[in-house]
Amino acid sequence: MQILRQKIQSRVWIIVAMVSFACASVWAGSAGDLQPRVPSDRMEQALSFTNPFTPTEEFIASGKKLYEGKGWCAFCHGWEGTGAPTAGRTFPPDIKMPTNFADAAWQAARSDGELFWVLIHGSHGTDMVAYMPQYITDKEAWEIISYLRTFGRT
Repeated sequence: MQILRQKIQSRVWIIVAMVSFACASVWAGSAGDLQPRVPSDRMEQALSFTNPFTPTEEFIASGKKLYEGKGWCAFCHGWEGTGAPTAGRTFPPDIKMPTNFADAAWQAARSDGELFWVLIHGSHGTDMVAYMPQYITDKEAWEIISYLRTFGRT
């Protein structure tokens, strides 16, 4: 009886792991991530923004600190930038999931200027609100963006 119980528990955990993996795969990095977050009539403006700072190791480390702290980015996008919830947070089924910054296709599709624009204006149709200048400065935004770019590296 003990052996049968252990086999059943083992199979249950395998099923739970498989379902969790499948959900996470669908959840973070969906095809919707590749759609521009900047309205087409504002894209020219967004593309005009370029990072005036050199992304040194120190600059990127500062962006990491902001991402994990003051900027509250990790709360929705996760510590690893995958868009998976952090600290036990869950999302209602009708909400658009946070962007997966670790997706190489997303990294290639989005310009730094687009990311900067979203930090200024928010991302309409999502829970991403405007952060500048209310919460972070221009320099802090570029630090965060420089750090975000490290997620897509292999």
